[in-house]
Amino acid sequence: MTEEAGKVPARVIVVDDQTVVREGIVMLLGLLPGIEVVGAAGDGEEAVRLVAELAPDVVLMDLRMPRCDGVEATRRIRAEHPGTQVVVLTTFADDESLFPALRAGARGYLTKDAGGDEIVRAVESVLSGHAGLSPRVQRRLLERLSQPEPPSAPEEAPDGLTARETEVLVLIAEGLSNQEIARKLHVSTATVKTHINNLFAKAGLKDRAQAVRYAYAKGLARPPAG
Repeated sequence: MTEEAGKVPARVIVVDDQTVVREGIVMLLGLLPGIEVVGAAGDGEEAVRLVAELAPDVVLMDLRMPRCDGVEATRRIRAEHPGTQVVVLTTFADDESLFPALRAGARGYLTKDAGGDEIVRAVESVLSGHAGLSPRVQRRLLERLSQPEPPSAPEEAPDGLTARETEVLVLIAEGLSNQEIARKLHVSTATVKTHINNLFAKAGLKDRAQAVRYAYAKGLARPPAG
């Protein structure tokens, strides 16, 4: 997609809630062949509005932003403007960032340590109908696909727990620490703590001992034999 080949540059919008980061990305893209930055947004709401106004070819989308995060913005853009592709450009490559973004319709996923050449390749790839994934993300997808599916949560989890909160509860009942749970689920320790806080609030639990007893009582885990 080089201008030397006579092709029109890809029209790109940059979305990031951090002004310095956003301006830095815009400056970098301005130096790259085959890309024309036509707008920049500080959150998902502004991104959706700009896409409707400017009809870009590609949106480079951050994920964790106020008002409307990158996943929801991606979902809305892909539903309302299917001619615009989304490439995620984020600090995070954990499962709870990657897979929701891909399910929402993102065709590319890069981390912010990506170089200019990698960004250009991702933009070219998604505009050609292919996925624009960094090597790190490709490896994570292959690892995930090669893993056996975890046991499914009950159809109706108690007290409105989500499937992931139920999974965390079961692992607590198995005696795993927050760090061990994070490694097993391929998420950050902070994400595990968030799930624990949420499930404790929903189930009215005060500590891990209560959580273990709760998991036994609800049939989510079995007490050790003997």
